[in-house]
Amino acid sequence: MEHTDFDVLIVGAGLSGIGAAYHLQEKCPGKSYAILEGREAIGGTWDLFRYPGIRSDSDMHTLGYIFKPWNERKAIADGPSILKYVRETAEENGIDQHIQFNRLVRKASWDSGTSTWTVEAEDAKTGAMSTLTCRFLYMCSGYYSYEGGYKPDFPGEAAFKGNVIHPQNWPEDLDYAGKKVVVIGSGATAVTLVPEMAKEAGHVTMLQRSPTYVVSRPAEDAMANKLRKFLPHKLAYGLTRWRNVLFQMFFFNVARKRPAKTKEKIIALAQNELGPDFDVATHFTPSYNPWDQRLCLVPDSDLFKSLKEGSSSVVTDHIETFTEQGIQLKSGETLDADIIVSATGLKLVFLGGMDVEVDGKLIDPSEIHGYRGLMFEGIPNLASTFGYTNASWTLKADLTGDFVTRLLRYMDRNGYVEARPEAEGEVGDEPWLDFSSGYVARAMEKFPKQGRETPWRLHQNYLKDIFLLRHANFSDGVLKFRKAQSEREPAQTLPPAPVAAE
Repeated sequence: MEHTDFDVLIVGAGLSGIGAAYHLQEKCPGKSYAILEGREAIGGTWDLFRYPGIRSDSDMHTLGYIFKPWNERKAIADGPSILKYVRETAEENGIDQHIQFNRLVRKASWDSGTSTWTVEAEDAKTGAMSTLTCRFLYMCSGYYSYEGGYKPDFPGEAAFKGNVIHPQNWPEDLDYAGKKVVVIGSGATAVTLVPEMAKEAGHVTMLQRSPTYVVSRPAEDAMANKLRKFLPHKLAYGLTRWRNVLFQMFFFNVARKRPAKTKEKIIALAQNELGPDFDVATHFTPSYNPWDQRLCLVPDSDLFKSLKEGSSSVVTDHIETFTEQGIQLKSGETLDADIIVSATGLKLVFLGGMDVEVDGKLIDPSEIHGYRGLMFEGIPNLASTFGYTNASWTLKADLTGDFVTRLLRYMDRNGYVEARPEAEGEVGDEPWLDFSSGYVARAMEKFPKQGRETPWRLHQNYLKDIFLLRHANFSDGVLKFRKAQSEREPAQTLPPAPVAAE
């Protein structure tokens, strides 16, 4: 008979979910767990996206797990290499044996009477529903919908005779050799696609409404590769990881404190890459400050080289309408195309889009606050991995794993069956993410809020989060704990016990 009751259910078998399972196995070895994965493969983002050139825009010494060194030469890694790394982690640690595939989690219901989550999952192949139960629910489903990306309804799109493609649904058999391609967008996906497709296409045009900050970085980390020759791999990895973390934080803080100077420097670097005759003012000078949106990373200047060679070009304009042969712009210019790629972003969803009920009440995410960036007001025994916008996702994922496992051990030592963040008084109502990117702005009204101060503040600071998460004091007066309800006495919220030393 299939086991359906667990101490912990992890939702998602991508980068976050596999890491969460590792932390759970290592630090809470007595806990039973399963991973529910909506697709039929391990890997999440790195298995879903198959477009040409798919790669990370973070270095693998920080995107990699804290417990598993990245030993490949390329620090800015391609998608297949990252997928291999995630799957290796699962196989080496027996995590793959705990995964239930094709389980689309639709609803989770908490019952305070039994201190249990009931999770309803749909079979992705048959549509059949099944239920599982757990004492703790650990969401590692990412922040965007796997059902499809965001694509505007372009005027006249039906008239276009060629293919219109979104990178999230890339056709395996797409032949673009010698073809004219227009990529709509200027974000990380667009700047990845353009130079890669330009290797085979007749010509690729990046059509953007407004510019994005684009910076180049070597694909290989020379210092990291040298350190591995003389030091144990784990030590070399740790040193490189901290160097990169500190550099990222330094650059981010400088950009925030001196935005005009940082902007000037980034634009000067682009001008130097493209040469004095290139119109950087039009095509690579954004109207916003650095880190108001995420910067785009291009390894080994590949986008700049493609533009200089003429295999690709960039046009900054607005779409008037699609035509049979391509796109007519508001400036009057036309772009001929055989293939149009709509690299227009993602659809963000909270907790994978599942419904959450607490004691029969459906939770409206927009009416609650996030606690320490990983739990949520009024929702017991649930944590969610949500990475940084200004650094690598996995830095936060590893800290979340530390927090969750410490919390589980703390609850066991004190006989608690419930941990629930509760706000007392006004904490503030600020957007979950302070980021101006379109895909973020479109979704924030459906996400929880953050408060003005810790622990309701979502910090974008790894060093600060080390103290706030890895060394969290659970006796903060906000995280409320409850012991099991006896048959004769009503449930009662008890004051938190002192935090025992780890």
